[in-house]
Amino acid sequence: MEVGLIKEGENTLEILKTENLTKTYGMGDTKVTALDNLNLRINKGQFVAIIGSSGSGKSTLLHMLGGVDNPTKGKIYIDDIDISSMNETELALFRRRKVGIIYQFYNLIPTLNVEKNILLPMLLDGKKPKKEEFDKIIKMLGLNERLSHLPNQLSGGQQQRVAIARALIYRPSIILADEPTGNLDRANTEAILEMLRFSNKEYNQTMILITHDEKIALSADRVITIEDGRIVSDEVIKK
Repeated sequence: MEVGLIKEGENTLEILKTENLTKTYGMGDTKVTALDNLNLRINKGQFVAIIGSSGSGKSTLLHMLGGVDNPTKGKIYIDDIDISSMNETELALFRRRKVGIIYQFYNLIPTLNVEKNILLPMLLDGKKPKKEEFDKIIKMLGLNERLSHLPNQLSGGQQQRVAIARALIYRPSIILADEPTGNLDRANTEAILEMLRFSNKEYNQTMILITHDEKIALSADRVITIEDGRIVSDEVIKK
């Protein structure tokens, strides 16, 4: 089954495609199929929520799309490039330059201050950010007064803002957000979702949000439901 609904008049430039994407763990009686011949198409600039219960395969899918893990079989194309055939060095470059990943537990470097955590993808590439771009992101996320702080000096909401800034700094084509509000209260959840929506509209970035929460999923323009490693529904949200 291949799923990918397109709204009338929508920009149909395809940025992401999977073909028979499969991921299994273990062998014989202990074999578990996390993704089962999954076919997916996403267009540039879409805000897509992928929803499912624990063990449905949604986080495995995100790790595949982000080049963090390799499929057992099948293909992943991003901007018509087959990332499933890349080696580790190529994947590391791809992750830094093409994809921004936001994790539930922030994944900040505890010994680096806020500014260095944000700039890390560019520092690893030996590049300097444009000051106006850096300042714009910092202002949008309300981190102006926190640049010299270490992660343990920040609240959970502030740490997640730093993680978002790090994901945005390279202006990647795709943002992958894995339960980004899972550890946050309601006020911070709303603020983080608003920032993701702004980034999606302002920079025309493709946003893929993994969540188990149906209310949070409705922030997106399209909601895909996964069960047992397969897509069981794909809906465009009318607003």
